[in-house]
Amino acid sequence: MAAEESMAIVAAIQSLLRLVRDVARTSATGFTGAFKKDCTDLSRRVALLSHLLEEIRDFQGDLRPLDSLASSSTSPSLLSELTASLKAAKTLLQSAGSFDHNIAPDGAAQKIVFQFQDVTWKLEKGLSNLPYDRFDISEEVKEQVDLVKGQLKRATARYGGPQDSIVLSCGLSEPLAKESDSLQPSNIDHHGFESKVGGTPNESFSKDSDETIHGMELKTTDVGCTVNNIEENKKLDSPVIPDDFLCPISLELFRDPVIVSTGQTYERSYIQRWINCGNTTCPKTQQKLQNFILTPNHVLRSLITQWCTNHNVEQPTLLTNRKLKKSDGSFLDVSRDIDVIESIVHNLSSPSIEERRAAVSEIRSLSKRSTNNRILIAEAGAIPILIDLLTSEDNIIQEHAVTSILNLSIYENNRGLIMLANAVPSIVKVLRSRSMETRENAAATLFSLSLADENKIIIGESGAIPALVDLLENGSRRGKNDAATALFNLCIYQGNKGRAVRAGIMAALLKMLTDSGGSMVDESLTILSVLASHQEAKAAMVRAGVIPNLVDHMTVGIPRNKENAASVLVSLCKRDDENLVCISRLGVVAPLVELAANGTERAKRKANSLLAQLESLRQQLENA
Repeated sequence: MAAEESMAIVAAIQSLLRLVRDVARTSATGFTGAFKKDCTDLSRRVALLSHLLEEIRDFQGDLRPLDSLASSSTSPSLLSELTASLKAAKTLLQSAGSFDHNIAPDGAAQKIVFQFQDVTWKLEKGLSNLPYDRFDISEEVKEQVDLVKGQLKRATARYGGPQDSIVLSCGLSEPLAKESDSLQPSNIDHHGFESKVGGTPNESFSKDSDETIHGMELKTTDVGCTVNNIEENKKLDSPVIPDDFLCPISLELFRDPVIVSTGQTYERSYIQRWINCGNTTCPKTQQKLQNFILTPNHVLRSLITQWCTNHNVEQPTLLTNRKLKKSDGSFLDVSRDIDVIESIVHNLSSPSIEERRAAVSEIRSLSKRSTNNRILIAEAGAIPILIDLLTSEDNIIQEHAVTSILNLSIYENNRGLIMLANAVPSIVKVLRSRSMETRENAAATLFSLSLADENKIIIGESGAIPALVDLLENGSRRGKNDAATALFNLCIYQGNKGRAVRAGIMAALLKMLTDSGGSMVDESLTILSVLASHQEAKAAMVRAGVIPNLVDHMTVGIPRNKENAASVLVSLCKRDDENLVCISRLGVVAPLVELAANGTERAKRKANSLLAQLESLRQQLENA
């Protein structure tokens, strides 16, 4: 390949990196207006691409992949395609970031919705077409790109997907076919938090997340509603959902409709989040809310249930006529349970501290017993109230509340409700409390919530990581284990790795690694194996002197620890002759040969890779 061609490829990557950083700077100034949530989501996804582009830029190994890329007739178009989509994203964020629906001309909001459709689809297409196999991309970054592509695909579907008449009317792109998004159920046992650290990143990488809708700053019901209704009405044999059955905020079929003081009805979780964000007006009428009492709209809920039954539409709730739908399709009468739980939930807001204590204690007990109880407690509207109780000055109430939320989060569908109710900041405050048991359960709750991919980002940005690192270093045995599990899962997301390093995680991990009792060596090595793909983390590991300990654990220990130690060493020694010389002097060859012969399949790959690097270094030194 000509040097000019190679330089052109590097220049193209640098140009892409500048675009990504420009978007990040746009995000740093903050977004306002009706599309704040959409802009924040898009900018965050674009920012995640910096890790991919940096690894491609820093690729210094075999240059033949770059030769292939430069000589390929399709390569320039692939790079220009991604460049064009990033430029479009930057332009869109600049125009939509401060969109004011009240002063914008008619149709402007709808056009921006269409632009979000087009840009998200283009980004997903551009990422899908990149030749990843030609670059030395780490597994963690590949997972991160898959996460971004999945989120973009779901966002495109949520906006309605590019349609002929819609896209062309805005002068955007050519008609595009909407792709379906297949979500895989999580394969994680949520009951055994302690066992999660021992798994590999892929084992704990949940694919069960959903995208959220427009930001809570929406002031009217017409933004995006046309697109959603068009898409719904295009489905064959799909009945048109009456407008009165749709929440004005989410534009989705009501699940738990509640009435606010202005008489308007909203989905409970969305209006609660609106209020939690400090808003004091009704989103639809803009009237000031006289109080923040949310009254269940039983009449509307009954009408929706009847309509769904008549039109053979799947219920937005597992409850039908006070009966709970079971996994086999049959129904269980839970009328008595509902009455009891609703009474207890009502007492959570009692002026009497003794009644609140008794109620939250009972909710904790009920939520521990069964999935049915977790469903019914959430259906009764307990989640927002429990989150409010997290800030209670009463330690007993606080402990019961966070443990109840932990129990409720075990049921997958409740996690979204917990996140929508803006639970994370309060959980982080609890994580810094004096009670060790409360801190332990707060850490376990963050782990449970982080099973959804996008929640890893939200939790990472909340300030949770420093508090978890402190618990990892200074907590009880169970507290350390809960903190390790949560940190492991959060650090699957590349952006959280630097946060963990800056929070001082390396000192805590080294302490665990060298503990004479060896009680948390497994957890330490597993977290190190996740962090090792991050440049800042690698430098911190070397400064902390972790390499001799890794070599020691290659010699003794259980197979999984040997595997993880080898994995970390491969990352530390990648294109680093100084570290290769160091491990060679420490006598790593013999345990590597043993691991290559008798280790797990992953351990064999890592051992053989490291042996090949050592042999290459030996030949270089001999020829020097």
